Amino acid sequence: MSDAVWLDEEQQRTWRTFLAAVHLLEASLDRQLRRDSGLPHTYYQALAMLSESPGGAMTMTELARLLRSSPSRLSHAAARLEEDDLIRRFRRPGDRRTTIVELTERGFRTLEKAAPGHVAHVRRILFDVIDPEQAESLRAIAEAMLGALDPEGVETRYAPPGSRD
Repeated sequence: MSDAVWLDEEQQRTWRTFLAAVHLLEASLDRQLRRDSGLPHTYYQALAMLSESPGGAMTMTELARLLRSSPSRLSHAAARLEEDDLIRRFRRPGDRRTTIVELTERGFRTLEKAAPGHVAHVRRILFDVIDPEQAESLRAIAEAMLGALDPEGVETRYAPPGSRD
């Protein structure tokens, strides 16, 4: 017999409710962005991360880490973003192994246009339906989970105040 400590009924309900909310949240964000700006949520996140980086640029490795994406998956997305002139990629001078990805002016304008609707949607589906105390609790819960999932903070990046996402 297993030594597993099974979830009780209330824990099971909490866990499944949480999973459903996360799944529906991702789908809702993606639908809104595609409908209003033609961008999938993952592309929006890439543009947002670049916009918050000094000079609007970073290495592909760093961007993949921030997006929690595999390098090959990011390369595919970057090819589409580059094709649409939203980013540009180039080798770091003096280091032919490192690829830099940079937000273009068109990418910045696209992000500026998409951000207000995205923020309004986030507000509507999250912050308008919970009170400030619940928001504080949600942040504390997320921080506790991140502490367990990423104790050294390697994968975690907090967006600066006033960021787009």
